[in-house]
Amino acid sequence: MRPLQISPSTALKLAERLNLPLEQIMHMPQHILIQKLAELNKEASEQIDPKE
Repeated sequence: MRPLQISPSTALKLAERLNLPLEQIMHMPQHILIQKLAELNKEASEQIDPKE
């Protein structure tokens, strides 16, 4: 499996947001990374507009 085609600065930001090591981000399958980003987006939108 080849590393993701993302810039180093993007990889660092993703590692920080996902709370994962940089190496794991770079070697993570693309579909898994997209799934984790969708989960982060969902959590962020729930914090902004919580449904009561």
